[in-house]
Amino acid sequence: METSIPEKKPESSLSVRRIASLGFQHVLVMYAGTVTVPLILASVMGLNGAETITLVNACLLTSGLATLLQSVGIGRFGGRLPLIQGCSFIVLAPLAMIGQEYGITTVFGSAIACGLFTVLIAPLFSRLVRFFPPVVIGCVITIIGISLMPAAAIWIGGGNPDAPDFASPSNLLLGLATLVITLFFYCKTRGVVRNFSILAGMMAGTLIALTAGLTDFSAISNAAWIGISMPFSFGMPEFSPVPIFVSCLAMLIVMTETTGNVLLIDKLIGRSTTPQRLADTIRADGLSTIVGGCFNSFPYNAFSQNAGLIMLTRITSRSVLVAAGLILVLLGLFPKLGAIVSAIPRPVLGGVGILMFGMTLAAGIQQLKDISFANDNNILIVAVSISIGIIPMAFPALFKSLPLSLRLIFDSGIFIGGFTAVLLNALLNSAKGEENE
Repeated sequence: METSIPEKKPESSLSVRRIASLGFQHVLVMYAGTVTVPLILASVMGLNGAETITLVNACLLTSGLATLLQSVGIGRFGGRLPLIQGCSFIVLAPLAMIGQEYGITTVFGSAIACGLFTVLIAPLFSRLVRFFPPVVIGCVITIIGISLMPAAAIWIGGGNPDAPDFASPSNLLLGLATLVITLFFYCKTRGVVRNFSILAGMMAGTLIALTAGLTDFSAISNAAWIGISMPFSFGMPEFSPVPIFVSCLAMLIVMTETTGNVLLIDKLIGRSTTPQRLADTIRADGLSTIVGGCFNSFPYNAFSQNAGLIMLTRITSRSVLVAAGLILVLLGLFPKLGAIVSAIPRPVLGGVGILMFGMTLAAGIQQLKDISFANDNNILIVAVSISIGIIPMAFPALFKSLPLSLRLIFDSGIFIGGFTAVLLNALLNSAKGEENE
């Protein structure tokens, strides 16, 4: 399979229908991930059905607004990159703790505060891009690809590891069938049809699941047609020092992941990442998080899995992500549309996820093959940083005895692996004046 970095296709070559279809494909890829955050938080905090629906609608609405901000840009907010935004899994654990201890209004207050913190620190954080030479970029992108695999595995099993039918033969076969069909479309077609291989695979997998009785569309009829999330639906936000500190610490990890995503997308487009573009991207994360806190939602970051989709379609046009943002806004305003998308079985998402996440992993490996391994220091950087980055995924319970603030750091393979790569490169290459490419 071809895994080379795609050439950027001119936006003028894309019809409106094709842009909308590609945008919808991006939404399908990230939908399950972004609605999982409000669903889990609602469950942890014991919210009722109506309150849960409010959170989900708010999440979709503000995800769309955040995606539009990131793709189009307003002044110094937005990297003007093909990035899709969604509620961050990184902040899920600390927000759940805050919600249980302080209540949901403090969750929103913490989100607003850490969003402001992100906006203010973005210029300083963006200057770290000079510490990301090719060997570090390759390690970070590789770790991002590996870090996505557990999500694909959970989806293939059915989405809920505690469910009685998790990893049942029917779920595994459905995921495998979806992967095979997607590969067939990708390998045996060209042009426009090939660009929609992910969408074709998901449609075929959903049809198989419907025929076999493995999915349920009854929720569509029960969903409301219109559901507008009003600001501060749960009351005015409350601000408390400890929750704010914990949330800001989590946002440092979000900023690290955002840096990795920007490096990857710029690599796909074929240009270097500049401190200004990175700062604009991080600022947009912060502003979106502030707006999210006001509209009953949570902190945001770019979803790495969509980079894999860009590699498959070879289309880096921002107009596609603008379409995705508009679709997310519509899903947030019209719950019945969201119910249709959510009816896609998780094993189907897992099947296409293996391919997309694997493409991200391949991009990291491709970056690493271009560096010089005649330099033993580069071998050490790659070996140690990727190994450390995999540890939280390989054995998540390893750091469970640490305090929450430290566990936030060590549970993020992208953060500790990327930090290790930056540190080792500075010590082994930069300090000795050796070539690190």
